[in-house]
Amino acid sequence: MSTTDAKFFDLHTTGIGYLNRIREVKPRGKGSPFMAVAIAALHGSADAVEYSYIDCNVVGAEAEKLIRRCQEAVSAEKKVLVSFRIGDIWADAFTYEKGDKKGQPGASLKGRLLFIGWIKVDGETVYEAKPREADTPAEHVLNSEEASCAPAA
Repeated sequence: MSTTDAKFFDLHTTGIGYLNRIREVKPRGKGSPFMAVAIAALHGSADAVEYSYIDCNVVGAEAEKLIRRCQEAVSAEKKVLVSFRIGDIWADAFTYEKGDKKGQPGASLKGRLLFIGWIKVDGETVYEAKPREADTPAEHVLNSEEASCAPAA
């Protein structure tokens, strides 16, 4: 009997953003309930910040525990800023059901919240992840002097 290692291509997005709409989702049918959160990710110039909204399923026990701890602060409309890592972002197309845009197409970004590096509530740091060993592969990693884009001779 042989064992094969599953191989995956990870698409990770990192940044900082504000937490919104923390909720537990109970799927219709067979699925298990899960935590979800919307993150207003910051980008652009610091003096003209823009936001991209990403709807996330919270993945992993540690991330879920941290999001649950933030639920009361978010409900109280405190500013909860986090550093995050989101995996496998995709665009979800939909049609607006009501309001001024009723019948028009729309899209939302979705992903899986994998990791929270730190949490600030109204500017005060309330959590910082412990540093962990580098996420480098087991193979030899070239330093900047060894690296080359030229083909091997």
